[in-house]
Amino acid sequence: MSEATSIPTTMQAVICHGPEDYALAEVPVPQRGPGEVLVKVDAVGICASDLKCYHGAAKFWGDENRPAWAETEVIPGHEFVGTVVELDDEAAERWGIAVGDRVTSEQIVPCWKCRYCMSGNYHMCGPHVMFGFKRATPGAMAEYMVYPTNALVHKVPSHLPPAHAAFVEPLSCALHAVERAELTFEDTVVVAGCGPIGLGMIAGAKAKSPARIIALDAAPEKLALAERTGADLVLNITEVDVVAKIMELTDGYGADVYLEGTGHPSAVGQGLNLLRKLGRFVEYSVFGSDVSVDWSIISDDKELDVRGAHLGKNCWPTAIRLLDSGALPMDEIVTHQLPLSEFQQGLDLVNSGKESIKVSLIPGATA
Repeated sequence: MSEATSIPTTMQAVICHGPEDYALAEVPVPQRGPGEVLVKVDAVGICASDLKCYHGAAKFWGDENRPAWAETEVIPGHEFVGTVVELDDEAAERWGIAVGDRVTSEQIVPCWKCRYCMSGNYHMCGPHVMFGFKRATPGAMAEYMVYPTNALVHKVPSHLPPAHAAFVEPLSCALHAVERAELTFEDTVVVAGCGPIGLGMIAGAKAKSPARIIALDAAPEKLALAERTGADLVLNITEVDVVAKIMELTDGYGADVYLEGTGHPSAVGQGLNLLRKLGRFVEYSVFGSDVSVDWSIISDDKELDVRGAHLGKNCWPTAIRLLDSGALPMDEIVTHQLPLSEFQQGLDLVNSGKESIKVSLIPGATA
């Protein structure tokens, strides 16, 4: 066994007591089991899924029949990075890690037994256990956490700032959406939304070298950031008829690929209308309400290829390399870094969506 010294017996952690009832508490530091690793959390990001968990599914969707999104008494937080402080030889050999290494784990902890895991589609694991949603797998809004034996653990360069390194989770998700689009060199790619996922989509698409990347958003500062991330053209949806403009730019055909990362219902119809016949639509967002569209556009009008995207299957090593390359302007993407004690401010910033791009909590930091 290898371990660091001075591991405390208690720690600060955010506890979910129910919808909109989160509180900071002093709780025991988790004990790792055989083959597991104890990690000191360096940073944890907050995203739309955390908001869905916070508000509770019923309120989030406005549907009282929807079940709660997370179990009570769970520690939330599923996009994180930390430092190994304790592990045994089994864990060290399995993951190739040692005390002092900077590590992250994919947000899903696969069962490795269901039909999805057995076919290589571990991101769609049947039990679908994820950090920060089930009591069995506490998340990272805490000073320490445990990676269980089934986890997918990756080393992360130690020179990356913690909040930047924790961006590997949303970036891997964005890269999976890009993979689902099967980009070609001739494609005109439209990315809707220039938040964390959209910016990751732009960076991922840029790495595929399509003919053109067009970014859409309503916020000028986010569009400027999209340009620095790799967009060839940015369009403000409040100032430009984007469907007409894209038709003009593509000789009346429409875009080849549409990557949706806004979570706004209007962005779905927008994408269907600006795509060419036989175009490809990839949906990644978490929506707060049902979306209605004219399905005849998908079938009779254009025969579109509509694909969903979930998590970041097999994209984490690439996301780590992309972060390490400096391709993304992370100093501008990570707009807020707060101590764990200010978790509520972090949730409120993400909920507003107007003052931040990426909000991270830094356990151990002081206000």
